[in-house]
Amino acid sequence: MAAILLLLLVFLVSVALVVRTWSASRRSHEKAWYAAAELRPYPLVGHLPQFLANRHRILDWMTEVLSRQPTRTFVLRRPGGVRGVITANPANVERFLRSGFDNYPKGERFASLLHDFLGRGIFNADGEAWRSQRKAASYEFNTRSLRAFVARCVHGELHGRLLPLLRRAAAEGRAIDLQDALERFAFDNICRVAFDHDPGQLPDGGGGGARAEVDDGSTASGRFADAFRDAANLSAGRFRYAVPWFWRVKKALNLGSERRLRESIVIVHDFADRIIRSRREEIRAGHEKHDLLSRFMASHDESYTEVALRDVVISFLLAGRETTSSALTWFFWLLSSRPDVERRIREEVAAVRARRGDGDVDRVGFDLDELREMQYVHAAITESMRLYPPVPVDSLHAQEDDVLPDGTAVEAGWFVAYNSYAMGRMESVWGKDAAEFRPERWLEDAAADNGTAATFRPESPFRYVSFHGGPRVCLGKEMAYIQMKSIIACVLQELELAVDGAYRPRQVTSLTLRMADGLPTRVKVF
Repeated sequence: MAAILLLLLVFLVSVALVVRTWSASRRSHEKAWYAAAELRPYPLVGHLPQFLANRHRILDWMTEVLSRQPTRTFVLRRPGGVRGVITANPANVERFLRSGFDNYPKGERFASLLHDFLGRGIFNADGEAWRSQRKAASYEFNTRSLRAFVARCVHGELHGRLLPLLRRAAAEGRAIDLQDALERFAFDNICRVAFDHDPGQLPDGGGGGARAEVDDGSTASGRFADAFRDAANLSAGRFRYAVPWFWRVKKALNLGSERRLRESIVIVHDFADRIIRSRREEIRAGHEKHDLLSRFMASHDESYTEVALRDVVISFLLAGRETTSSALTWFFWLLSSRPDVERRIREEVAAVRARRGDGDVDRVGFDLDELREMQYVHAAITESMRLYPPVPVDSLHAQEDDVLPDGTAVEAGWFVAYNSYAMGRMESVWGKDAAEFRPERWLEDAAADNGTAATFRPESPFRYVSFHGGPRVCLGKEMAYIQMKSIIACVLQELELAVDGAYRPRQVTSLTLRMADGLPTRVKVF
């Protein structure tokens, strides 16, 4: 054991020296260094020096590298001879996600990074395990009753908690961290959708101290929410190791982040197991519920073990907590510098509301049909996700040798990754204005002769990969839009969210793209 710890210490010191050396080099000779060594692999360590020097800006660095490649693709070499392909070429993305789907599963490397947390849930499974879960989930997500249940959950959380919180902030003249509020909202909401449980991460709308604005973790629900957040972030940390196997060493020795991850996962799994056992008893007693867990148990209980049910639920919790809150945070930041876009959204929301019948004018919020009418809102949030996709990079595993449409050779065993963040900024994909936030690019021109409003025009899912494409296309896409459009419409019809124009958020890539320091926001009554 002493020998292992000594080797580990030597390794850590070596890595620290490499980081320090290359960071100093970057600061003093940045332009020359880029030109000379941007893509040059080094013996044994591959592209590790470049990776370490740009770790603080990894997405922008990868975008710069990919934009200078004629094929928008390059081969990355990692320490130990590990190789992979990173691309922002839509033709290659189509190969990965559709025409070559069977050759590009998630793979054991990806699955091992998240297995402790997600097990073999749908987002971490391949083969028959994935197909069976996908079939069952696809059926449930396409039912009208589940869509209605989701809409009710969003409505309750939005009008019972998020809007009251924002109104109080406006009345008190204080700034809030909008990212934190949206993440708490999303977690409360997805817990209700997934297993009809309220963790209470946002306070009740009544105020009066009914629930602390920030749960201190003293309740079982609070501990579960804190542990879930930590497990998600720590699991994501495994992806960021420059040396891919290093997290395994820490796990074997139960050190640092791996020890905290293990402790967090125990809390999450214990809580989920109790919910599952309780729900099984309720179903046997004849109680009808509409959440995802109850639906899976009612339709597929015989084919799902308790562990399998837990993997399903935790996977959907993770997707629901991370993605919509990320998308909305970046959307409201972009919107704060575009009063013209904000004005058009308010005009559209007001027009939709004005079309209500006389007997329905006092109804709070918007129904599904009204949300579908909001074509400009739909375009604006879609455009925001083009520039700041919630999942900026996704990776797969090549099972057999292949030659991609752009001519890049891929060998069996390599990882392949498509970079949605970079692709959203490619002029070769989106035109000269690729870097601009312009919702109009998603709209068909209005018909001037008959006054028809502009309508949303979707793009190929292999150019715009925020909801993936092919057989793994996101099942929750429609529900995500329902939630995001509800929040945008209801917030902007009565409030203004102001962000300091000089604020430039630092990016941090967890399982999703987040702001390292949150989004400080002042709320004003519109």
